[in-house]
Amino acid sequence: MNKALRTLLIEKQKVIAERWCQEVLDTYPKDTAKFLREKNDEFANPIGKSIKQGIEETFAALIQEGKEEAPSFLKDIIQIRAVQDFAASEAVGFVFFLKRIIREELGKAAEEEKIAKALLEFEAQIDQLALASFDIYAQCRNRLADIKIMELKKMTYRLLQQANLVTPRSDNEEDQSSEPEPFLVNTKRKEVVT
Repeated sequence: MNKALRTLLIEKQKVIAERWCQEVLDTYPKDTAKFLREKNDEFANPIGKSIKQGIEETFAALIQEGKEEAPSFLKDIIQIRAVQDFAASEAVGFVFFLKRIIREELGKAAEEEKIAKALLEFEAQIDQLALASFDIYAQCRNRLADIKIMELKKMTYRLLQQANLVTPRSDNEEDQSSEPEPFLVNTKRKEVVT
């Protein structure tokens, strides 16, 4: 990164990080955003704390050219947004807010030739960060889907047990498939004589 751009970004680091955090919070419903902004206690408001800390650390890592570290700072934010009612574009789209905020904060300085060229390179890093954020989001959503599938399997097994339709496997039964089944379903129904 160009030294002049880094100096400008370091000077405006606090303002840029605060604006970015505010814009992330604005993506939440009005009452939620108000709560996340006003409660500063990390125990009463762990989500707000994670967002603020993640934003500050991510921007600091980008300025210090810690490209490898930046996605790890966003991981908590992405994980939080992955379990909330955000579409994928909304969950990771906040990363792109940073580009606009930086340009607005730099003002006329962003138009100088050397700064403008360095700023384009810096924005490419932000784009890479957005792609890494989407990967994190996809991993989280896949993990959530796996958890839901396992819960559904457990629930089905418990229902079959309650209906007395589960027969324990005997050790001498051979399985025809590559994956052994944890139980057999007893399809023989007991006849009720009245």
